[in-house]
Formats: sequence, structure tokens, C-alpha cells
Amino acid sequence: MIIDVLTIFPEMFTGIFSSSILKRAIEMNHVQINIHDFREFTSNRHGKVDDTSYGGGAGMLLNVQPIVECLKSIPNYKDAYKIITSPCGSKYNQEKAKSLSQKNHLIFICGHYEGFDERIINYVDEEISIGDYILTGGEIASLAMIDSIVRLIPNVITKESIEEESFSNVLLEYPQYTKPAEYDGLKVPSVLLNGNHEEIRKYRRFESLKRTYERRKDLLENIKLNEEDKYFLSLIIKGIKSYEDIKK
Repeated sequence: MIIDVLTIFPEMFTGIFSSSILKRAIEMNHVQINIHDFREFTSNRHGKVDDTSYGGGAGMLLNVQPIVECLKSIPNYKDAYKIITSPCGSKYNQEKAKSLSQKNHLIFICGHYEGFDERIINYVDEEISIGDYILTGGEIASLAMIDSIVRLIPNVITKESIEEESFSNVLLEYPQYTKPAEYDGLKVPSVLLNGNHEEIRKYRRFESLKRTYERRKDLLENIKLNEEDKYFLSLIIKGIKSYEDIKK
């Protein structure tokens, strides 16, 4: 996969792309990421890439010219799937991440300031928002999307890790623990220590349903529950606090 990013703050991406999973994905040639400073393409002799809005209003808007000229400088840009970060865009989620991870070439345009010239929309395929809150610019939004997309590219991380993560199967992920088995009086649930894989499976499913019910009940509307799920959920609604309480 090739990912190109158009921004006026290229330094914001340096540390992220040279760390952790993203760094490994780049080194193993699973993804090629190119950062473009579209300020370099402005026709304004003072290097400006924004201006006041026609009709008046607060703030400055990004100009169409430097962004489009930068976009056109990218090889095969017409064939790429082009995204601009925008609070007016469709809401980003795991399904969108999966869909975008199957593209061969993505281009992210980072919105900034009070907004951007509406004519830029004619050069992109989609506007995307990562949530109902205000960011200074689209760099953080682009980074979040790129991180979530790259980790879904085959062989970047293990298939098993992806399948068990929150949102991959609609439900939130169950609680997890590692050594030591007890710390400061806090113990790992005994069911995880007994080696009974069927009981561990049931524990994880119960806890996943419980966490989803308590924190993101809306997600339960998008999943088909089997009989075991329905039984567990009925106990959760009645106030059962953990899978181990069922055995008592």
C-alpha cells in the first residue's frame, strides 16, 4: 500500500512513523508513506496557504490552489482513494478502516484552520470525521486513521490479534491479565489459571458482553446473539458481576 499525506505540518508525522508497528510496517515494505508539505506549492509570494472567506466570517480558509497542485504532483493520484479530514464527513469506524486497508493507494489531505475552500471537495473521494469534537487541524485525525488502517494490512500484525480486538467482532474486548497472578491484593480471575480452555472461552465471552452492555450498549444492536449470549446477557442485566459468580 502507498499512503500520501498532504499537510503544512510535516514535522507532526516524523516521530509517529518512526515508532512501533508503523515503523515495522514501513521497514518490511508493507506500506510506503510519503509526507507532502503543500505550502511548497502555493502561488502566493509570501508562502500563504489560507485566506479570508468570501462573504465574511471568522477564521481563515485553506486555499484550493496549493492543495490541488500538490495533489496533482503525486504519481497516479487520479487512481488513488483521496480523503480529506472534515467535521462534515462520514463518521470513522472499524468497518471503514477495514475497507480502506484494502485500497492500494490512499491520499489524506489534512484540513486546518476554520475550514477549506469548498472546491477542494471536487478533487477527493470522501470526507471523513473521527468524532464529534473540534481539533486544531486534520493531522491528528489522519494519524489515527493511518494507524488503524496499516495494522490491518496482511502480515503487519498477527491475524489472531486483529480478530480478538474490540470492534472486530462488534463487542468490546474482554479484560486481559499477565504476570504476576497477584499484585497489591489484586488477583487474576482464577478461571484464567486453571487451563480449562472451554471455561476460559465462556469467561471471555461473558466479560466481553458485560463490558459492552455497561459501556457501549448501542453495539449490541448490531450483533446476532446465540443462545449462550442471550443467557449470559440475561444474567448481566440481573446484576451478575462476573463469570465466576455464575458458579457460586
